Amino acid sequence: MLLKEILESKGRDVLAIEPTASLADAVRKMCDYNCGSLVVCEEQQLTGIITERDILRVIAEVSEPLEAISVDSRMTRDIVTGSPQDNINDTMGVMTRKRIRHLPVLDDGRLAGLISIGDIVKAQHQKLERENHLLMTYIQS
Repeated sequence: MLLKEILESKGRDVLAIEPTASLADAVRKMCDYNCGSLVVCEEQQLTGIITERDILRVIAEVSEPLEAISVDSRMTRDIVTGSPQDNINDTMGVMTRKRIRHLPVLDDGRLAGLISIGDIVKAQHQKLERENHLLMTYIQS
């Protein structure tokens, strides 16, 4: 199974935030949409990602209010990305090794969607259920 199949199933909408926004804005948006990360885009170009974990580190390290800290100052800039043609098994390995839970998917340099580790687990689970069903049908016939 390829990442493009997951994106076709779950959709390609991606929640984004501008680098000049505050971390408080990021927290509000993550809470409003019940998500764990936001891609950071400037002029429709992916420049980073900000995650719940990034914000928790700020809370632990800094005494400033989140309103005073920009997304740009705390986002992850060295982004691991995937391609719609990537295999989900390979992607799961990369995400596990890099210890990331959210993977922007780029198609010809443009943001095509966002895959979470949960999306991959769900796809793997559905694949195993289909295989199990086919095997059970084969055994019973």
